Formats: sequence, structure tokens, C-alpha cells
Amino acid sequence: MQLEIRPDPAEVGRARRWARSRLAGSGIGADEPLAEALVLLVSELVTNAVVHTGRPAVLRLSLPGAEAESATVRLEVADRSGRAPVPRCVDGDATGGRGLALVDGLADRWGWSPEGAGKSIWCELDRCEQPRKGSEVCTEVYGIEASAYEGLAFEAV
Repeated sequence: MQLEIRPDPAEVGRARRWARSRLAGSGIGADEPLAEALVLLVSELVTNAVVHTGRPAVLRLSLPGAEAESATVRLEVADRSGRAPVPRCVDGDATGGRGLALVDGLADRWGWSPEGAGKSIWCELDRCEQPRKGSEVCTEVYGIEASAYEGLAFEAV
């Protein structure tokens, strides 16, 4: 399933709502750590596409069937910029620049590949019975242990 994204920051909220509505029919509860991580990843990748390219993008989501207790969720954001994601360093006071570091911490796997005249940035989350590492990362990034992410950032362009 996919959603066309306009180059407008308001699209980020629409993408989150769309992803949440798709989760409802997949058997992934809104309160599951996987769902919370997925919505945050949607927000980060769509924000990167909208802010850094200023061009339309496509959000793709592959969810397991409702009966699957363990499966992989795949999220992709394809944009029309051929520029690769580039690591960049930010200081502790910077208000942005940590998006793909967060993706790296939350996703089980992520990467990018050329797609037509642009690229696709993707990530995968494995659904399993055990608590996700993403829950720990959210805590670290948002206040308690953020020091592991200071100075490490990526820019998706």
C-alpha cells in the first residue's frame, strides 16, 4: 500500500494518520512498541523527504497479515532527489539533524537505493514477542540517555 506525499510539511501528520489507520487492520495494536516505532519512523522519513528535497514523495508500507505473530514490517519513502543520505555531525544544541540516527536506532535494518531519477530510503522492523530495542532507543534519544546520539546524525537529501 502507498500514499502520495506532497512537498508540504503538513503531509507529515497526514502520513502518520495514514500509517496508524493501516496498522488497525494488520493485527498490530496501536499500543504495541512496534506501532509506536513505526509511526515515529514514518514521521522521520517523510519529514526528511519533504524538508530536504522539496519534491513529492511516495510512502510505502508493507504490513503482515492480521494472524502473523512474528513478521517483518517494511517502510519505504521514495523521493525524486538522487542525492544519497550523507552523514553529518551536529552538536548537542542543534534542533535537527538526528533523523536517520534515530532510524538507525529504531529499525532492525535500514538502507537506501537508487529508484528512477531519485532514491528510496527504507527500514524494516521485526515483529516478535520480545521487547524491541526501539523502546530503549526512544528513552535514550528523548531525554534519559541521549549522550549516545550527540554528534551522530545523518541528513537524508
